[in-house]
Amino acid sequence: MTDAVNGAAWRPELVDDPERLAGLRADPAVQVVDTIEQQQRDLARLLSAPPPEIVGEPTRWFFYPWRRALIHLLGPEAFQTLRTDRNRNKITAEEQRRLRRLSVGVAGLSVGHAIAHTLALEGSCGHIRLADFDEIELSNLNRIPGTVFDLGVNKAVVVARRIAELDPYIDVSIEPSGLALDSIDTFLDGLDIVVEECDSFDVKLALRDGARRHRLPVVMETSDRGLLDIERYDLEPDRPLFHGLLGDARPADLMGLSTHDKVPYVLRVLEPAELSAPMAASMAEVDESLNTWPQLGGDITLGAATVAAAVRKLGLGAPLPSGRARVDLDAVLAGLADPPPPAGADFGVDLVVDPEPPPAEPRAAVAHAARLAPSGGNTQPWTFTIGPDGLDIVLDPSQTSTLDVAFRGSHVAIGAALFNARVAAARHGLLGEVEILAGGDRVAGLRFGVGSDPELAGLYDAMLQRVSNRHFNEPKPLPEQTADVLRAAATAEGADVHLVTGRDQLHRLAELLGESDRLRYLTEQLHREMMRELRWPGIDELDWGIDVRTLELDASDLAKLGVARRTDVMAVLAEQDLGRALGESTRDRVHAATGLAVVSVAGPSPADYVRGGQAVERVWIEAERLGLSVHPMSPVFIFGVDDGDYVELSPRYADRLRRLRGEFAEIVGLGQRHVALVMRIGYAPSVSVRSRRLSAHRTVRDALEAGSNL
Repeated sequence: MTDAVNGAAWRPELVDDPERLAGLRADPAVQVVDTIEQQQRDLARLLSAPPPEIVGEPTRWFFYPWRRALIHLLGPEAFQTLRTDRNRNKITAEEQRRLRRLSVGVAGLSVGHAIAHTLALEGSCGHIRLADFDEIELSNLNRIPGTVFDLGVNKAVVVARRIAELDPYIDVSIEPSGLALDSIDTFLDGLDIVVEECDSFDVKLALRDGARRHRLPVVMETSDRGLLDIERYDLEPDRPLFHGLLGDARPADLMGLSTHDKVPYVLRVLEPAELSAPMAASMAEVDESLNTWPQLGGDITLGAATVAAAVRKLGLGAPLPSGRARVDLDAVLAGLADPPPPAGADFGVDLVVDPEPPPAEPRAAVAHAARLAPSGGNTQPWTFTIGPDGLDIVLDPSQTSTLDVAFRGSHVAIGAALFNARVAAARHGLLGEVEILAGGDRVAGLRFGVGSDPELAGLYDAMLQRVSNRHFNEPKPLPEQTADVLRAAATAEGADVHLVTGRDQLHRLAELLGESDRLRYLTEQLHREMMRELRWPGIDELDWGIDVRTLELDASDLAKLGVARRTDVMAVLAEQDLGRALGESTRDRVHAATGLAVVSVAGPSPADYVRGGQAVERVWIEAERLGLSVHPMSPVFIFGVDDGDYVELSPRYADRLRRLRGEFAEIVGLGQRHVALVMRIGYAPSVSVRSRRLSAHRTVRDALEAGSNL
């Protein structure tokens, strides 16, 4: 192997001698290309920023003798970082490093030219060994991406030059005399993967026989109907050559065959019944109206893509068995069809007004009010039993999720329902004693009486109109009395509220809550449950869960959410611990918030969280009466109390969730108290859509029919 073939150089010269560099730069016959400052600016602008040792890596000069050109480039690590940046995340940085340790041999450079260049483009190997004895002819230029300036130049030299002009740091070696039966072992020595695209059947067999001895996988692409062959001699050292399609044929039996004499072997390998009609017809015309079988540039380019995909899988140890497949574009194009219409529905009704107005009958009105309470993900984790003496609220454990640790979120929701029932009972003169039970499915109850509470009764209309508003806030200051009003509301229900309005604190909380959302997306179970709670008009029932329209997302963010639904996408991001954009919506909304109100309780018992739920609903209603919009937020750690809770929430991110909870408590000033709910408050436009509720006949039972002791 030399750096020139018949006087044709193909390897660039690293110029590290100052005198040699000065001489080349002063030579008027040498073109000097120096864009190093632009390269360095582009490197510095990358997301994520490269480490200092890469940014500061010394630059290099290369001289390309066949071009009489001198070029200034980034050092090898910086060059690879910048050149392959757009590969992310289809090929991760770590996968790129692994692939650059691969050595791939490509034999036969009519088809192999596009393959070798594609491997170099993708950075899928660090060394390429090229073999072909032939020279570029004009008739080759229908499928070889060379130029008329390459006519008469050895095919291996042409490919090596093209790769060198793409990336001088890829190690390229060539066999310009091609392969013979006695040079196969030399060619295979040190390779990891063999790509076989030869014309000679004796060499095809000999390469496979050698690959079997060297325990190397073989990849071959045949451009008719996108035929791809994988032969895993690395895993199956006794595997028959060519999948056994050529029987017991030996390389020596196939030496020197004419194109006409190759046809029977070509047909046995390509399987006559699987050939495209044009290719099958062409086989009958070889040596008549055609010199050889036809090939199209587009087919070969497609084949290069499929081989590159196979090499990536082999190089990264991904599952890839022996066998063959066809990537048939004609068949794909024959199956064109219109995409399904986008999801959506126009209900033809007011999407903000409650479709079920309050009943006139007082006890039914109490149950109706309880049903309107907020719950995490609008899952409505309750059933109500109503009788002549009162209303019982029973936990429905089927309407829970991993986020609802120990049913703490469900207890908050039941507390909010209990508060709504009290408000309605006060309005209708039915207010009696409240029961909050220590445990069990029956969590709370309201006994009917003849009492009233003017303060509670005065909240009735506001309670019926309470809504989650996820619009962006307008940056206006809160009314002066806000803190006092909200604190009084929380205190009245045995809880407290922590109001955060400082911009620095809000910015810190924005980052923290955005990171919590990212971890929720990247934890498989949490992601699956979150996507189940999101309801899409025209696809899902909308009487529970969160109608996606209530998220108040623009078209771009709604489209991104459609992608974020995919578990395979989240798995790719989780594998690399990426996905900062997954928390973007939350970060932006908290950054723009007027404040955050955090309702807290003293202890972690079910009764504490039920009381916290009553406080949440009262604070929410009072905030809206002040003209504020309220957006409930549920960071992943919201109901975590001990280490076991964080492991239950996300085994992989348990430590990170624990740290986030600690930072949150420090910023908010929680001390040892426990969070019932986080609410973003401010000023925002009216909501576009109001979340629905499960109908009364699905959630409310008559005590007499149910056999209750009420």
